[in-house]
Formats: sequence, structure tokens, C-alpha cells
Amino acid sequence: MALYEERLAKDIGRIRSNVATLGAAVERALADAVQASLTGDRKTANETVLGDHAINRQANEVNRQSYAFLAVHQPGAGHLRQIASILRMASELERIGDYAVTIAREALQLPHAPTGLILDELKAMATQAQESLERAMAAFNDKNADLARETWTTASQGKSRGDMMFDDLIGESENQREQIRYLFDMLIIIGRLKRVSDRARNICEETLFTITGESKPKKTYRVMFLDEANNCQSQIAEAVARRTYPDNGEYSSAGKTNGADLAPGLLDFMQSKGLVHGAVTPNKLDPSVDKASTYDIIVSLQGPISDYLPEQPFRTVFLEWDVGTAPSGGEATEELYSGMYREISARVRDLMETVTGDEAD
Repeated sequence: MALYEERLAKDIGRIRSNVATLGAAVERALADAVQASLTGDRKTANETVLGDHAINRQANEVNRQSYAFLAVHQPGAGHLRQIASILRMASELERIGDYAVTIAREALQLPHAPTGLILDELKAMATQAQESLERAMAAFNDKNADLARETWTTASQGKSRGDMMFDDLIGESENQREQIRYLFDMLIIIGRLKRVSDRARNICEETLFTITGESKPKKTYRVMFLDEANNCQSQIAEAVARRTYPDNGEYSSAGKTNGADLAPGLLDFMQSKGLVHGAVTPNKLDPSVDKASTYDIIVSLQGPISDYLPEQPFRTVFLEWDVGTAPSGGEATEELYSGMYREISARVRDLMETVTGDEAD
């Protein structure tokens, strides 16, 4: 048995060594692509594009060895976890190699090398992406869970830096309208560097899974519900989502106007359904795009969402639900609210099951 364990350890050690080699090659390719984009070094850019063929072969070899390991050893929990993570890591590294190729190709298309503020910000963003990748690979190679957690946090900052650069590029394009090609090439480079940071985070997650068995934390979604005065449909939707899917999201509601009273009979109905305990207070919507961008999903339950928000953030999904109108004085509020409640509950269930699948609870 000791001989078998020795062979198993040797085989998986060889695979891990090849992953380290693949990671080092990808790090070099990214560094070369970044250097080419910063300086306009066409020779390095062309060599980076050609060098991706070798990276693809290395990734394929890691995959082949991993599947062979599974077939020969039929490993148990610990080793099976390692191989599963290695297969995913090989895919992540291969994709980062593809990003390096794209950056290099865009460097060849740039009408001029970046200058001024854009150059400084691109250097900073590239440094962050490269360091995130290097630290992620170091955490894997050294089986360092603490470093993986720390790097995951650092890599998460790549998105905000990329968004800042995007705004600066838009500002620059307004002053240099003839350089549209430059603008688009730079946007692609920024996008790939942001994705490098995302992939570095994924590598950290795989490292933690390999070392500790920790799974990727379940994603929660920020959802806002809207109606005209936040005094009827949106209040029901927020309460239904909070009660039914408390672990899957953060929920809020708002309206265009402020200080309106709740629709007639709404509070009594919500209390009868166990949707609320205590006061229900309408909130006024902040229509700024910066605020809206903090939400994953924004739902209008009364009219077009464009009536509430003039601009849709890139990562925010807008939805419009027709769930009925708020009652006015003298209407049969219990019957009206019951139909609205059933419709909203069905819509909320469909939404949360769509975004979370079997994890919806």
C-alpha cells in the first residue's frame, strides 16, 4: 500500500509541477503583452501571439495527464478534489493566455502608445492584474490558503479600477474625436486585464478548494423593486423576496415620489400574510447611474423602468412586471391584493430560480 501511495503522490506531484510551468508561461505572456501595449513594441507583440500555441499545448498536456490520473488511480476524496481543481485551473490559465494574445493583437493595432493619465492608469491596472495572477499561482504552488484568500480580495479590486479607466477614456475621446480606433483598442485591453483579475480570483478559489475543501461562496443578488410612490406593489415584492429567499439576495424598494401614504389597506393585508412586522415606510429612489449600478437587478412594477432611471448600468438587469394596479378608495382591497400577491410571488420565484437555480431558498 505504501508503494501505491508513493506512486499516487509522484503522479499528482508531476501534474502540479506542469501546472506551475503552465502558470509561469502564462505570466510571461501576459507581461510581454502588457509591455507591448505600453510601449508599442511590435516584435514582442507578435512573439506573444505565436507563443500562445505552446501555452495551449501545455494546457492540453495537463488535461491529458489529469484524465489519465483519474483513469489509473480512481482517486478518493482528497486527490479527486485536487484533480478536479487542476482541470479547472488549466482552463483558467489557458483563457488568461488568450487574453494576453488579445492584448498583444490590440497593441499592434494601436495608432500610438498610450500617454499621460491613460498610460499611468494602464500601468497601475496591469500591475494589479499581473500581481494577482502571480500571487494566485504562488498560493497554489505553495498550498497557501491564507495567500489565496488575501489575493482573492486584491483581485476583486480590478473591476473598479477598470471602470475608472473607462470613464477617463470616454473623457479623452471627447477631446480627440479622430482617435476612435485608439479608444476601442484601449477599451479591449482594459477589458482583458479586468478578466485576468477575475481569473486570478477563480484560481484562488480552486486553491482553497484543493487545500481546505472550501467551496465558492454562494452568490447573493442585490434586487430593487420600484413603483411610483413605493406604497404598494414594490413593498409587497420586497417583503415576499425577503421572506421567501432570505439567503439569496439583498432586497429593497423605492419610488419616484416621497412622503406618500401607503395604498389603502396595504399594511393590514401584508400583516395578514406574515409579510411585515412593524412599520412600513416608503423610500425615495436615487436615480443616479452610480447608485443603480450597485444593484444586479432592478424591477419596475408600475410602468416603464425608463420613467424611473434614465440610464441602464452595464451590469444591471432591468425588468418590468405587470402585476396589477393599486386600489383606490372603496375597492375590494382584499381580493385585489390577493391577486397581486399571487402574481408577485410567482414572478419573484421565477426570478430567483432563474439566477440561483437549485440554490434558491
